[in-house]
Amino acid sequence: MSLTPFEYVEGLRIGSVEFVSPDEIKVGLDIETPDSMALNTGTPRSFPRVNSYVLIPNDFGYLVGQVEWMTIERSAFPKRRGMQDFGLIDLPYPLRKMSLNPLGTLRRGTKDEYKFKRGADAFPSIGDGVFLPTDKQLRSIVESGDNRRVKIGTSPLAGNAEVCIDPDRLFGRHLAVLGNTGSGKSCSVAGLIHWSLEQASAASGAVPNARFIVLDPNGEYSGTFGDKARVFKVDSEKNPLKVPLWFWNSAEWCSFTHASAKAQVPLIKRALRSMRNEQFDVSEDIHIAAKRFIGIILQATISSKNAGEPFRPFPHSKNFTDRLAIWSTSVGNYNIRIDNDLSALQGILDALVRAHKITNAAGTFTDYPIYLATEVDGFIDSLRVAHNSLGGTPNDLLPKNEDVPVRFPGNVFVDFLEGLAQETGNEQYVEFLLARIRTMLADTRMSSIINLDEDITLDGWLTQYIGGKPEEGGCVAVIDLSLVPAEIVHLVTSVIARMCFESLQRYRRLNVMSLPTVLVMEEAHTFIKRYRDDSDDQNVSAICCQVFEKIAREGRKFGLGLVLSSQRPSELSPTVLSQCNTFLLHRISNDRDQELVHKLVPDNLKGLLRELPSLPSQHAILLGWASELPVLVQMNDLPKSQQPHSNDPDFWDVWTGTSKTARDIDWKKIADDWQQKATEEPSEAVNAVEAIVEEDAPF
Repeated sequence: MSLTPFEYVEGLRIGSVEFVSPDEIKVGLDIETPDSMALNTGTPRSFPRVNSYVLIPNDFGYLVGQVEWMTIERSAFPKRRGMQDFGLIDLPYPLRKMSLNPLGTLRRGTKDEYKFKRGADAFPSIGDGVFLPTDKQLRSIVESGDNRRVKIGTSPLAGNAEVCIDPDRLFGRHLAVLGNTGSGKSCSVAGLIHWSLEQASAASGAVPNARFIVLDPNGEYSGTFGDKARVFKVDSEKNPLKVPLWFWNSAEWCSFTHASAKAQVPLIKRALRSMRNEQFDVSEDIHIAAKRFIGIILQATISSKNAGEPFRPFPHSKNFTDRLAIWSTSVGNYNIRIDNDLSALQGILDALVRAHKITNAAGTFTDYPIYLATEVDGFIDSLRVAHNSLGGTPNDLLPKNEDVPVRFPGNVFVDFLEGLAQETGNEQYVEFLLARIRTMLADTRMSSIINLDEDITLDGWLTQYIGGKPEEGGCVAVIDLSLVPAEIVHLVTSVIARMCFESLQRYRRLNVMSLPTVLVMEEAHTFIKRYRDDSDDQNVSAICCQVFEKIAREGRKFGLGLVLSSQRPSELSPTVLSQCNTFLLHRISNDRDQELVHKLVPDNLKGLLRELPSLPSQHAILLGWASELPVLVQMNDLPKSQQPHSNDPDFWDVWTGTSKTARDIDWKKIADDWQQKATEEPSEAVNAVEAIVEEDAPF
């Protein structure tokens, strides 16, 4: 027998509203409401469970509520409806109640369709009915939102409705993937990249113009992406990891060398500035030396003219006049040693000195008249003429600061820094500083990463590590940090992240549009750790964290999205976490981590987060900007070949000999590799071990 629409709707009723507040609605369930499964609508209907959804009709459609808790209240009086009409005696019956979090409004659209929107347009009144959603309504709630381009899983609490995301929202405003070890966190990160690239490739019909940079401290992702990835490893023959020391900025140099703020930091910055401007190279060609000297004079004069207090004329007469006298002597020395005629410039220098250094007859008083703007402009013009006659170009007159990535040799930097210390009388302050730098350069573990044995260019490095045209290489760059020495692993991570960020800044400035790129940081609690910001001497770990904080604050504007994966969110920088607009939460059992996660989400969603300690593997809670509503997701299955190598060790199978691959014990090979001795090629058995992914992977 078919049901009328009114009978069908009434069959979905489960209770009525008894309490209403902006963040909580309490519902009293009807006595006739089934315990687990309803059949009165013609089809089986699951009774609401914790974190599932129910509907409350209103003027705009339905208010969607998420079940936070359910309980039984003992009643002293019978309250079963309708029994009093028959004059029957009823015994007291326990009443069931549940609490709802109002999530949003489900509106009926055209063509009998529904559309979910966050926020409550109207709250219910006392006595309003509460109903189970139909299959169509349930799917409309979960499958809401525009641009649902990438499917990441299904919702077990919503009839296995598809959970899809918009990559613009997921990666554009930073994503945090949090969960305990073994909860499926790494597989989720790998899956998000795989599924996004697959959908982009299907939509475009070609290789996606996508860029993912995975910073992998444990070497889990080396074989995860196949030919889609460029994998950079220490001592790799194909793609060796290279982060040259001339990439480092002054803050990174100072933090790595533990330079003191008062004496050593100024010397390092001054030495770096000289390195960047190539002033360390003393050429034997007198013409080149003269050209550089004239360029230095020109730069100094221009800066002297344009700087200073507004109430005093410029340049300062006495200091500038004394410098002119010294320059005149040097120009005269060059004039008699080169083919070019610098006599005109020397004449102008001498004339300016005579006009602005006036001594009385007794020789006891010297006056320094103020320079006129016409005098200084004329002197600058004569300097430009002399500089051009020696082959100088305008590019020579652009002084570089200490942070510009201009190539320079490390040994020359140390020698120059030592000479600079001797020149300024600070030898006693830089002795240990120089020893630390020389030790770093001599360490073979570090030299393969930071030295300049190979011809590395800045544009070539950016093409390799960030990515060039789609047809030139894979969409993913995996940077394996597992064998990077502990002394520089934070520094290498900081430099790579900063170079990516600053390159995208310049890309937008030159192209007036951003280049969407995603930076993935595994084990983020190690590299983006809380630090004390009241200390003058920041260590390398703090500098690394500051780089990611800047990316979190400003990366969105330049197209750089951040994906953090961590098992200890309580140790992460609060600044970075506060900038993450989307969270994918796997099982979290630590009370401190749970407390932090609760603080990151609105109060009315805390009921959903109570399920975090009991979530099984491959399940997660998606909430934030990328999801129209918080939803429990069962992540898609990931093929074994695409899973990161982060499986739990199979102790029992190895103990009992039932493992698919035998564990041969040959410590000689391990020792030879450790001691960097020449060894034979790995055996087929060893290669098989590295290739196989165990069956007990999270998913």
